[in-house]
Amino acid sequence: MSAEEIAAAKREIRRLALPLAARPTRRFRPDPHGPRSDLRATVRASLRRGGEILAIERRRRMERPPPLVAICDISGSMARYAQVLVHFLHAVTNDRDRVHTFLFGTRLTNVTRQLRHRDPEVAFQMVGRTAPDWSGGTRIGEALEHFNRDWARRVLGQGAVVLLITDGLDRVGGEGLGEAAERLAHSCRRLIWLNPLLRYAGFQPRSQGIRALLPHVHEHRPVHNLDSLRALVEALSAQGGSSGGPPRDAAPRKARPRRPA
Repeated sequence: MSAEEIAAAKREIRRLALPLAARPTRRFRPDPHGPRSDLRATVRASLRRGGEILAIERRRRMERPPPLVAICDISGSMARYAQVLVHFLHAVTNDRDRVHTFLFGTRLTNVTRQLRHRDPEVAFQMVGRTAPDWSGGTRIGEALEHFNRDWARRVLGQGAVVLLITDGLDRVGGEGLGEAAERLAHSCRRLIWLNPLLRYAGFQPRSQGIRALLPHVHEHRPVHNLDSLRALVEALSAQGGSSGGPPRDAAPRKARPRRPA
């Protein structure tokens, strides 16, 4: 992307909305037309009437959008794209709850709190101070291992969707990356890989890092301009994180083996 395209993208990103389809939670709310009877509420209502039951109280599950987790590569090969994508993630973070953002080059950094600042320029200054490895090397496998170990149980749950934003070019040749990606894919509802290299019509998965990732992602999408971001928003909004079409250049994922009883 050129400097002009980046500036235009930053201006338009604020117009993008990301209304992921709501999913049922474990909590319930009163609803006179709900599908489930509520015995406790019925008893409480009867006690207020001297023990007489006039009607069965009912309830239904509460719904809310699933958590969205972004793990974004800020290494040298991704730095130009990361500028725009962090603007996008800032807009999403301030538009809805349960959004978590992690940046990585040679290490993983949680910048969720910084991106919650309403002023984008202040937020990006805070992010820059928090993630000092911007425009450096890349250790994708180590970053995902760190996330799986220290963060997955905290932020993945209730149908979480994970956006893995990287070109897949790993300094250590994809060492440990396949195992880390497999574990991550099993911890979330959808693992969507956003790859700026897909802008090339003749893209081929030649690097070891790309080949290690492909078998474990649910979707492989381009993310190199504003149109690709719009397409992502439409796909996530349409079916709550599932685009309906087959992943581009993604190999069929293996079924997770069941544990013996």
